[in-house]
Amino acid sequence: MEKRWKIKPRADKEIIRHLSEKLNINEHLANLLAQRGIKTFEEAKGFFRPEMSMLHDPFLMKDMDKAIQRIEQAIAANEKILVYGDYDVDGTSAVALVYSFLCEVYPKKENLDFYIPDRYAEGYGISIQSIDFAEKNNFSLIIALDCGIKAIAQVAYAKEKGIDFIICDHHRPGDELPDAYALLDPKRNDCTYPFKELSGCGIGYKLAQGFYQKHNKPISEIQKFLDLVVISIASDIVPITGENRILAYYGLKFLNSKPRAGIEAILTFGGIRKVDYPLEPNENDLYFNREMTINDLVFLVGPRINAAGRIESGRNSVELLLCADLDSAMQIGEYIDLNNTERRNLDVTTTQQALQMIETPVHLNKKSTVVFQKEWSKGVVGIVASRLTETHYRPTIVLTESNGLITGSARSVKDFDIYDAIDSCSELLEHFGGHKYAAGLSLKPENLIAFTEKFEQIVSSTITEEMLIPEVEIDAEINLTEISTKFYKVLKQFAPFGPGNLSPVFLTPDVVDKGYARIVGANHLKLSVMYKGIYNPEFSAIGFQLGDYLDLISGKKPFDICYHIEENEWNGNVNLQLVIKDIKKAGSTYN
Repeated sequence: MEKRWKIKPRADKEIIRHLSEKLNINEHLANLLAQRGIKTFEEAKGFFRPEMSMLHDPFLMKDMDKAIQRIEQAIAANEKILVYGDYDVDGTSAVALVYSFLCEVYPKKENLDFYIPDRYAEGYGISIQSIDFAEKNNFSLIIALDCGIKAIAQVAYAKEKGIDFIICDHHRPGDELPDAYALLDPKRNDCTYPFKELSGCGIGYKLAQGFYQKHNKPISEIQKFLDLVVISIASDIVPITGENRILAYYGLKFLNSKPRAGIEAILTFGGIRKVDYPLEPNENDLYFNREMTINDLVFLVGPRINAAGRIESGRNSVELLLCADLDSAMQIGEYIDLNNTERRNLDVTTTQQALQMIETPVHLNKKSTVVFQKEWSKGVVGIVASRLTETHYRPTIVLTESNGLITGSARSVKDFDIYDAIDSCSELLEHFGGHKYAAGLSLKPENLIAFTEKFEQIVSSTITEEMLIPEVEIDAEINLTEISTKFYKVLKQFAPFGPGNLSPVFLTPDVVDKGYARIVGANHLKLSVMYKGIYNPEFSAIGFQLGDYLDLISGKKPFDICYHIEENEWNGNVNLQLVIKDIKKAGSTYN
């Protein structure tokens, strides 16, 4: 698919000069900092060396005082507390965190339990079944995580039964808020909390932080939960800026030094563990073959935690994350790994069927994609929607049938707010919720045609032609001679990378392949990049799924590349490698 390259404007030259001198770094690196809004030495210090003390006071969040007070009241009165969360990574990690925190502050652990709704029988969000369960088992307080901001009827139903709700959500609220005892959501219009982009698990962490702060307990005691927070940040694709950067930075440190048993089990089955199971306790063990990154959480850990809720029950994921010993964790981890294999098979089959459906004129001429097949698994429609946006770059909704309703997931393209587009069709929907780039929805079967037509109308009238072409955003144009070990050592400290702080993309024009380019694996392009006819550095490079460009670069024809810089380890040797995102003919023009 043809991509458009967009080069970011260079930052103010005086700020670049100031940062370059104060930090003793290359001007390109100083420009990267300035592009991220960093203007001073102190701001750069906070970016490269974030401190936990930089987190905001949790009591700046609307209703935090009420939430803490209600938990104190429950503990004092020996009430039963039910911790409730969505079945995805963010929800299950949030439940594991808050349940663990309550187990430490509530002496009567027998008064605690957690509940994950069944994706197929109950659906997303707070279910009536869960409230009936709470009433039957004498729970008088429910703490809902990663859901609940639109559960107006459910919270009212619970209130009639004498059950209070503390809602900890990060999704966008509707015009009306549920009548919960406390409602923690930075996206509330009346909430002035300084950072709006916490994950659901992140808000659970702020709840624990608030409780410990009020009771003068060392905050260091809850830092062991940061591994759960960083997994949620990575998997829910929230911006890694502000508080999320601090939480992710320390969460990765904790994961790489002292992972919990459940994560060890996942990584053993994922092939990142250095030693084979069973393991003998050894403090000197190296935990991983290499240092874990956000990408590992996105592509290896997150999908396995998600798989339990997609195929069977998200409760299994919480049990895994709560495991205190590796033997138990390995048993649950093996079962979840089987769920993940089944999920992958469903993913592949459903994606193939959906791609066949959109390869028709009726779909190809539209600005949006809406596909429906009642036999598809509800557990994979979100993944399939993401796959379709990768191959057919349009705002996309994939729908199936469940419990008499048509239900599914939506994914968007860069700069297009799919939540707003769905909101514009709300009169045809039973439920919907989500973010700018991802949402969930359900509707009655008789409204499907009308919804599909109106959604297309909304998208067509608001999306631009430019948005329908995938964009590669380039941070800077650099010369190959500027890439060095020192350059990369500083660049590496920009991590953790993710939305809002993406791994820098560089442009280098007019390069050639040394002459040994070849296709490896699943259409990956392996080559060595250099300048033509002069003595210069040469870099090994890989372009994933870029094998179709082999003819363009063969015969030492010049071409332009945009790429990340990474370390590649092979046979004990570590070298810098260019990971090519796209290739264009030399002399192409860019925005």
